[in-house]
Amino acid sequence: MQFQGMIAEYERAQIRERTRRGKKHRAKTGSVNVLSGAPYGYRYVKKSETSAAYYDIVEREAAIVREVYRWYTEEALSIGQIDRRLNALGVETRRGKSTWDRSTVWAMLRNPAYQERRALAKRSMLRGKRLHAFCVSAAVFLLAAVAPVNASEEWIEIPVPPIIRKDTFSLARERLERNKQFSPRHTKEPTLLQGLLVCCECGYALYRTCTRTSKRRLYYYRCLGSDDYRYPLGRKCTNHPIRQDYLDDVVWKQVMQLFEDPTSSAMR
Repeated sequence: MQFQGMIAEYERAQIRERTRRGKKHRAKTGSVNVLSGAPYGYRYVKKSETSAAYYDIVEREAAIVREVYRWYTEEALSIGQIDRRLNALGVETRRGKSTWDRSTVWAMLRNPAYQERRALAKRSMLRGKRLHAFCVSAAVFLLAAVAPVNASEEWIEIPVPPIIRKDTFSLARERLERNKQFSPRHTKEPTLLQGLLVCCECGYALYRTCTRTSKRRLYYYRCLGSDDYRYPLGRKCTNHPIRQDYLDDVVWKQVMQLFEDPTSSAMR
């Protein structure tokens, strides 16, 4: 049975590789078939006996895309402000929901399809398995191997109908890069657990925040679900922020104990 399982896994790997090569070849010829689904603002029309697959612009959604880019490049609204404006206006998402997420707006501002080029092969074929979460001192680590992002030079671009002008997309891209470098939230002093914590109660990630006292600045790990302003119906979590220095110290001591004595039960 074990030998048969190895043969089956080998055949699956061969099928995946052949599929990847086939999609890559068709993408280089400009075929839209390999893209399947379409981003917000487009409708994917399947191929027929008389025509190949293509992207059709959904004008109602395309108008929202243009507004998002205008708000970002001309009115200089932040991604959070755009997210709240869309929610306040009751604009529906692709799935018919009236609640937008910041990551959706961020992805929209980075999508080259809106300037007539849909990209394929943005990530390598490496796949990772998400591991089970486990609690350590009231904090949760969620470890996952993710597919690395390829350089834009390695992307395979397929022509699609444009929704915005190229110069507008370039302005949005430049502002995104500037924000990455100069944003107040840009982490200049990385911490031990930043980006690794997940809330036990609601499952949202924890981010680092800070507050000032009369003597010094204190840093905390705070759950995304506990922020009222992020959700139209209010917070989704009642957990309180955790002092960064306290939690880092607890975890660091346990890690050092594990190095000193691998048989220790500190991390179990």
